[in-house]
Amino acid sequence: MSESMFKEVETLYEKMVETRRYLHQYPELSFQETETAAYIADTYESLGIPFQKNVGGNGVIATIQGGRPGRTVALRADFDALPIQEENTHLPYRSRNDGVMHACGHDGHTAELLGLAEAVWKYKEELPGTMVLVHQPAEEITPGGAKPLLETGALDHVDAVFGTHLWTNTEYGTIETARGPFMAGADAFEITVKGKGGHGAQPHQTKDAIVIASDIVASLQQVVARRIDPLKTAVVTVGTIQAGKAFNIIADQAELSGTVRTFESEVQETIRGEMERITRGICEAAGADYHFSYNIGYPPVINHEDEADLVLKEAPHADSSLSTREVDPSMAGEDFSYYLQKKPGAFYFTGAKLPEHDFPHHHPKFDFDERAMLHGAKTLLQVFLSYQHKYSS
Repeated sequence: MSESMFKEVETLYEKMVETRRYLHQYPELSFQETETAAYIADTYESLGIPFQKNVGGNGVIATIQGGRPGRTVALRADFDALPIQEENTHLPYRSRNDGVMHACGHDGHTAELLGLAEAVWKYKEELPGTMVLVHQPAEEITPGGAKPLLETGALDHVDAVFGTHLWTNTEYGTIETARGPFMAGADAFEITVKGKGGHGAQPHQTKDAIVIASDIVASLQQVVARRIDPLKTAVVTVGTIQAGKAFNIIADQAELSGTVRTFESEVQETIRGEMERITRGICEAAGADYHFSYNIGYPPVINHEDEADLVLKEAPHADSSLSTREVDPSMAGEDFSYYLQKKPGAFYFTGAKLPEHDFPHHHPKFDFDERAMLHGAKTLLQVFLSYQHKYSS
């Protein structure tokens, strides 16, 4: 039975590529993915697969009720893009939407899940349990699409949830995950320093916002180094500094922004408090004012041990060329964390590294090995079937 499904997935590979390349040409930003959502819904309608649309926003959820008894398992893919101008000018399927690009593989996630759905639908009478195919919008920007989708109650009946991310840091043919913490919680912060500007030749009459901001940046590096237990994991990164308008004018204001990555709420709270304390102290010492804003982002992705173990042990059965390995947690963030707070499940990386193309996720020249979509679809199917077998009565 399952052999037929896997072979059907393989026959649909070229269609997955076609779908991915179409979606790559027409990317849409988070919370604006109306045309992509319509494309997904139209695909399910054409296949005759029951689905819901506008779930928690632009979400689309399809359901395949198997002909054999079993559990209800959700498989998730995201479909939003990023505000990046694509630089892959040599690609015939490069983005046609100026300033918007699928630079993280979400077009591939959508294509592989649609391909899997079509393959399984053909053999639905032989399928154990129920497969719920979750197409989630807005993964890239907090508050994200997972939380509002879950708040609709559309997945309350689900027994477990799995998802995968095409990952170009990992070699093609390798599946990676971890039992427990897998991806970090991702927060954002903004700091505005309000000083007093003036002539570049008369610094004694000013409160130089750039110098004050520079002191803050340097001191923030001490938070992890000197305020957090060395056995804990955390990152504080200042990503932007905006200040000044001319070479001979001392800036009156400087704006900083960045991200904090943690795995534990206690560490998160310590960092948040220390950052504001440092900012306040430096600004007060310089006679400047400030504004500090800290925005809680996605929680960390904490895989459930049994489900992650199932991925590590069973995924290789999907394809003889696949191998799995348990890895240290990544400091990248993902709103798949919200699913794992409500349901047992696991998230894993599907290796999609392109030889001779070393551009990371969120880069204007990002691309991935399209063959990895087949691995993504087949491992999701394998995990689904293995879960059914493990928990069948």
